[in-house]
Amino acid sequence: MSPEKASSPNESSSELLIGTLASPEILRSPHAQRLAFARAILDSGIDHVFVADHVSFHVGAGMDGLVNAASLTALDPGIKVCVGVYLLALRHPIPVARQLATISETSPGQLIFGVGIGGEDRNEIAMCGIDPRTRGRRTDECLDIVTKLLEGKPIDHRGEFYEFERGWIEPKPDPRIPIVVGGRSAKAVERAGRYGDGWLGTWISPSRFASVVEELAPNYSAEKPSLHGLQVWVGIDDDKERARTRLARGMEDFYKTPFAAFEKYSPYGTPEDIANFLRPYVDAGCRLFNVMPLALDESAGIEGVAEVRRLLREG
Repeated sequence: MSPEKASSPNESSSELLIGTLASPEILRSPHAQRLAFARAILDSGIDHVFVADHVSFHVGAGMDGLVNAASLTALDPGIKVCVGVYLLALRHPIPVARQLATISETSPGQLIFGVGIGGEDRNEIAMCGIDPRTRGRRTDECLDIVTKLLEGKPIDHRGEFYEFERGWIEPKPDPRIPIVVGGRSAKAVERAGRYGDGWLGTWISPSRFASVVEELAPNYSAEKPSLHGLQVWVGIDDDKERARTRLARGMEDFYKTPFAAFEKYSPYGTPEDIANFLRPYVDAGCRLFNVMPLALDESAGIEGVAEVRRLLREG
């Protein structure tokens, strides 16, 4: 497939897209290893990879989501990447719009842009000179600017945080870049309906997911199909207790919070166990899964997510 013929990740709202995490270990690895990872994803049938975004999370951890998206999409024109989720409020929206347009020029149709406000580490926001209390309003304004700039026409803007004349990003992305908005709050859902092609939930029940999809339905149509999704940690192993132990350790190390807070929404066990857990979300209207697998190794994670994809697509 050539870049010119690449299709948009949001061509059909009915298609089920299942992606796996590009781990920090892979993203830091030599080029040959990253290329092998891309080929393994393509060979597995997995629809996309997703990357996180942090500036300085808790102990200084983080990687830039758009830089990594550009690196991954450059590996192969068949690789699609979802940024899940980008902390847009920590950046100026005009350079971000240019970054998105540049990725679209070099890798058309390969990017899904997920946006969130962050919040698990308020100091990450404050150290960037942003009052954490304003991150929601700032994200709204940034999304308003970015979505307009990506239409390829000059705009003037006067808002609470930004003011400029004749902002212009040309050429506009073709095909357009789908935007999904993450978050569990009512404000996040409202933000998704106003600016997004879909909503990206996490740590939420299938019934709540269905209610959000129903709430957002008036914002979408045949001309603007929805791309609602779920971001989920999973533990993959034939031994369920071993899968749970691995998943609990990984989530506790990252979030500095006991696993009990996440276990209700974080499946573990065989791919069949995980597919059975996720199937009610498909029934609720989920069409995009960002699956963060904790398995014996990278290959086992890819194989496990690919099998989950096969089971969910077969129904």
